[in-house]
Amino acid sequence: MPEHVIVAGISMIPFKKPGDSADYRTMGSAAAKAALEDAGVSYSDVKQAYAGYVYGDSTSGQAALYPVGLSGIPIVNVNNNCATGSTALFLARQVIANGVTDCVIALGFEQMSPGSLASVYKDRPDPLADFLSTIDERFGTSDAPMALRLFGGAALDYQERYGASDETFAMITEKARKHAGKNPHALLRAPITVEEVLASPKMFGPLTRFQCCPPTCGAAAAILCNEEFAKKHNINGDIVIKSQAFTTDEAASFDKDDLRNTVGAGMSRKAAEQVYTDAGINPEDLDVIELHDCFTANELLSYESLMLTPEGTAERFIRDGNNTYGGQFVVNPSGGLLAKGHPLGATGLAQCYELTSHLRGSAGERQVERARLALQHNIGLGGACVVTLYENTKGHAR
Repeated sequence: MPEHVIVAGISMIPFKKPGDSADYRTMGSAAAKAALEDAGVSYSDVKQAYAGYVYGDSTSGQAALYPVGLSGIPIVNVNNNCATGSTALFLARQVIANGVTDCVIALGFEQMSPGSLASVYKDRPDPLADFLSTIDERFGTSDAPMALRLFGGAALDYQERYGASDETFAMITEKARKHAGKNPHALLRAPITVEEVLASPKMFGPLTRFQCCPPTCGAAAAILCNEEFAKKHNINGDIVIKSQAFTTDEAASFDKDDLRNTVGAGMSRKAAEQVYTDAGINPEDLDVIELHDCFTANELLSYESLMLTPEGTAERFIRDGNNTYGGQFVVNPSGGLLAKGHPLGATGLAQCYELTSHLRGSAGERQVERARLALQHNIGLGGACVVTLYENTKGHAR
């Protein structure tokens, strides 16, 4: 039988704008030290490390972890675009679950530059070229940044298919800022109205500037261990990773007639189905969710791909308030990528931090009452999707 995987320690440092943060090495080592302190263990207790980042030279993971300790353990550097942090978490969970070792750290960090995401290397094939061609075949070429073309195109596809209004997409940003106002770690905490969102500059399709996540710098970490290690070190073993799935693209991602899959809806649905089946639960059993809202379009699409609401009903789901406190689910209580920020390598582990806090009952003003099951959803175009289910095995947050 697989080992029980316990979330022993978590950390996240406040996300900041490019130019306002410390360097990646300082942020990464601070997050690692904080997670170790939260778990009540030392770096010498950790047997392996997985360090995630997108924009950085090789072995940046070693540079971030060496100030924490020089113990000679394996340090694996991970890059899977926006799903990098969750990929590091996936690898860390695997080695615990399969009995390879007993205590592992997953670390994510990013020191980003201002402006939209763009390819770094111009002298070799772009990994996203086929995805962009699929969008362009449907809506024509554009000078818009690559991520906007992809998610804006998917939003236009959804509007043609189901008629969702521009206002509905803007409501997601309004909700994100409202949630972020109670999160001291979030970047954008000031409230915003739907009217203000719609009045911001048009970017692509229905998406305006305030419907796009900001480039952000930050770091987060998690310590995972097995039950034997937890007992030996007097670690509270209540919070566990109950199930996890990692998927990549299939042929449908390159079908211009359904651009939802081009930005990860198909990967998300397959991963979610695997997690629900493995855990023996239904989507309606979930209490709190952190999903990948890099753009409002992706949050709307993810409501359906994660099966929180039937296909074609996301607009009604939003307008009925089923994505916030008092509704069916609390989605992105942290403020999500739209308001908390999106330092690519750190995002998945920041989601882990948020959800574990709710399951512990330590999320402060944004606490989801009696949280027992929490779902994490993280996408990297190109592509990768990791869906993780956490459980408070004592029944609900204390």
